[in-house]
Amino acid sequence: MIVCIAEKPSVGMEIAKILGANNRHDGYMEGNGYQVTWTFGHLCQLCPPETYNAEWKKWTLQGLPMLPDSYKVKVIDNDGIKKQFKIVKELFSKATEIVNCGDAGQEGELIQRWVMSLCKVKCPVKRLWISSLTEEAIREGFRNLKPQSNFDPLYKAGQARAIGDWVLGLNASRLYTLKYAPFKKTYSIGRVQTPTLAMVVNRDLEIENFKPTPYWTITTDYRKVTFTCEEGKFTDEAKAKAVLNAIRGNILRITSVEEKRGVEQPPQLYDLTSLQVDCNKKFGMSAEATLKTVQSLYEKKVTTYPRVDTKYLSDDIFAKCPGILKNLTDYSNFTTNIINKPLIKRDKVFNSSKVTDHHAIIPTGESLPDNLSSNERKVYDLIARRFIAEFMPACGFAKTIVTARCASYNFKVTGKTILSPGWQLIYSKLTTDEQEEKKEGEVGNLPRFIQGEAGEHAPALVKKMTTPPKRYTEASLLQSMETAGKFVENELLQEAMKENGIGRPSSRASIIETLIKREYIKRERKNIVSTPIGRELMNIVKYKMLKSPELTGEWEHKLRQIERGAYTKEQFMSELTDQIVKIVSEVKQDPYKK
Repeated sequence: MIVCIAEKPSVGMEIAKILGANNRHDGYMEGNGYQVTWTFGHLCQLCPPETYNAEWKKWTLQGLPMLPDSYKVKVIDNDGIKKQFKIVKELFSKATEIVNCGDAGQEGELIQRWVMSLCKVKCPVKRLWISSLTEEAIREGFRNLKPQSNFDPLYKAGQARAIGDWVLGLNASRLYTLKYAPFKKTYSIGRVQTPTLAMVVNRDLEIENFKPTPYWTITTDYRKVTFTCEEGKFTDEAKAKAVLNAIRGNILRITSVEEKRGVEQPPQLYDLTSLQVDCNKKFGMSAEATLKTVQSLYEKKVTTYPRVDTKYLSDDIFAKCPGILKNLTDYSNFTTNIINKPLIKRDKVFNSSKVTDHHAIIPTGESLPDNLSSNERKVYDLIARRFIAEFMPACGFAKTIVTARCASYNFKVTGKTILSPGWQLIYSKLTTDEQEEKKEGEVGNLPRFIQGEAGEHAPALVKKMTTPPKRYTEASLLQSMETAGKFVENELLQEAMKENGIGRPSSRASIIETLIKREYIKRERKNIVSTPIGRELMNIVKYKMLKSPELTGEWEHKLRQIERGAYTKEQFMSELTDQIVKIVSEVKQDPYKK
């Protein structure tokens, strides 16, 4: 009997239906030579410290660091999970072959491998690797099952990540709690959550310590158009007034009129983070709510695998795109013109070298079920429109730059006119701000100016104040987590963090929610702000690497190398052990007393 194991019951049911395993049993489906079962996400977890050493059950500084010789896995202590594990183990014991149908990613690989390890699987195991749950994708995946051994490096990277987070999280949390926390308070330290908290705290302190300073700009109105002095910002009011007096009473002469024509390509497809950012900006949805929504759309077979960090499609997807577009019947007023012509294939969309495990999030072309929630419809609409836009013509525009001179000072205004909207048509119902963010000093249509013309004008001196950076919103915090490499000085680590930033796309939402749950940060309307407890923790954590994205950058680089077979899990653990020993030693030697 071939046993297939999926990551969720809903996915298992879908696979069972396609394989013809239609007989329902407790915890699995059976039929046509297959038994299809499932996990509930994680059935297993790393064992707690006291498993390795009874003394580690008590929190003591003397017991740190906790570094077992090897790391064990156990079934999660939950009656429902234990029952399902027992069913899976029984099925595995009689299987002639197992098909790992877990989510096609590092976490999905880890979930099923831990189950198989505890079940002591001996029979051959193959891997189903798919990016959508449509019938076509599942059937094609089963026709092209891969040896599970092909994914051993992925599993080892997942092991290294999980064990590393166990070692750092448990040791550092106990260390800082025991050394610095007041009575009955617990500090939580994590490889991803601590640098994320540090970003929020640093931003808040920067805002609070910001001292606004005045500056002045000079503008002048000519033919109902506002020109700006190219001298820029004046920090000296007297100098600004001198310039204003110099141009008063003098005519303004147009010195040049330059028109540049260009095209704007559609925005790239969505990865998970960019989708979460847009949903937060447009709908006020949290990152966690967006992830749950797009995961539901994936399980309903209408969008592809969501936990992705690429905005590209592999070249082989191009041949499937006409069929997907044709089936997006709710958008036929846009797609009809597209599919009646040869499709546009853009390099910034189709590039196999930019795709590893999965491609960008796109619609599958399956019909939408009637029971979609309001959030599901909103998120699906974003994904569908973004996909359709990629095959529409570029947006054509004309940019007009008009320069003028008065006395000895230069002025300028820039106008932008849309000549052919192209892909922007699909966003025509959105607000102007959502369609296009105009640059400072840029206006829409300009009247026609002629070089050499001159006339009277109305200059003005405008006083302004410098402003602090904005508070983080969930959208901007996600973007900072994604681009955290810019805070890292090491160029090699910057490159690693271009791929992953702080944390994985699928984990960033839960990190934000964890920080909120632990009361280190909080939501204030649309903003994310630090709490006194969060700031207190950042004051206590002196070890720079724990607060800097550099540690995560280093880890992500090494984990990628493990996935590629260029670095070993053993090397990773050896270096991590040395690092933890150093952190524990430094904190223990701190003369601070509670």
